[in-house]
Amino acid sequence: MKHFLDINQTAPADLRDIIDGAAAMKADRAGRPRGAPDDEQPLKDHMVALIFEKPSTRTRVSFDVGVRQMGGQTMVLSGADMQLGHGETIADTARVLSRYVDLIMIRTFEEATLLEMAEYATVPVINGLTNRTHPCQIMADIMTFEEHNGPIKGKKVVWSGDGNNVFASFAHAAKSFDFDLVFTGPPTLDPEAALSGLYTTERDPDKAVIGADLVVTDTWVSMHDPQSARERRHNQLRAYQVNDALMAKAKPDALFMHCLPAHRDDEVTSSVMDGPRSVIFDEAENRLHAQKSIMRWCLGK
Repeated sequence: MKHFLDINQTAPADLRDIIDGAAAMKADRAGRPRGAPDDEQPLKDHMVALIFEKPSTRTRVSFDVGVRQMGGQTMVLSGADMQLGHGETIADTARVLSRYVDLIMIRTFEEATLLEMAEYATVPVINGLTNRTHPCQIMADIMTFEEHNGPIKGKKVVWSGDGNNVFASFAHAAKSFDFDLVFTGPPTLDPEAALSGLYTTERDPDKAVIGADLVVTDTWVSMHDPQSARERRHNQLRAYQVNDALMAKAKPDALFMHCLPAHRDDEVTSSVMDGPRSVIFDEAENRLHAQKSIMRWCLGK
């Protein structure tokens, strides 16, 4: 049994197999209707629980569609449906779910919830997102970069903005896939100390993006932030907006990514999002293919 909890907890060779498997499955589906089954049905007769304590569009739809394309069935559960960790312990929930399903994906707040679920489940558990990391997103990002610009090994990736959970998974990926990662953002929003050594810092975004092969950003605020925090973050991050002037300092073939949803003309301008360097919708689509490959890997299929 193999969990997919974080990129740094999965062997680099396995990560590469997952990326290559995702690309192969995507190629095999070229031209098919979205609801058509894959030729191979590795999840036939399998039930997958999709647990959401946090709202979701891409994670929910991509996992649900991916399971169905591979012949499985899904059970979508919200935190309210389960009262996860409130009425029944997470450990007992994990034990019970393991009697009903073959695989668990959980999108939650606290990393401790994910880890406890994995510790007590007797089926594989996948990290759909926590406040600390977002590994499925970064697997899709690596896949997307390589589709457009070839192997990511040795390339320069620049993150502009808040050193958040998505950045943390990029930092883990930088080590596993051997690329250079640069963080540019205010000191008040630096990544967590545990990530030290996995990236370099350049406070000046204009300097940071020189020679960049990929520029990435994320939202400045979360749906749960109060208005006071939103205003403070905007003031801190305004200088780190990804716009046409910033992208012009990167390599001519540099790509732009954003995990979405985006606040247009805050962290990134619409002209960049809709411009020729943006691969944000390929990136969103590849969540489907990367996660299908992750599920197969977890189940040994």
